Amino acid sequence: MRNYLFASGLFSAITSGITLLRGTRDAPITWRAVLAWLSWGITIALAVGAIVDFRRDERGEDVSYDSPVAPVQYKRAKKELKAELKAQRKAGKA
Repeated sequence: MRNYLFASGLFSAITSGITLLRGTRDAPITWRAVLAWLSWGITIALAVGAIVDFRRDERGEDVSYDSPVAPVQYKRAKKELKAELKAQRKAGKA
């Protein structure tokens, strides 16, 4: 739960949402305001998606190939496969 509350992306998205709310509270609804709120919604969605991907990685589940966690997960899997092959070769020689 702490990962969700203190993730820097989510924290900054929430604070920017508060700032946006204060700035647009008394202003009329214009296309710029709509775009600002749409942008904020996309930012929230991306922050939550990144947190979900980090959580999946912690549990050992696969993440999407376009996730920022995917290269790290790929490197870890490649390293584990290499270690496994090395152990098999070593067991075969003995």
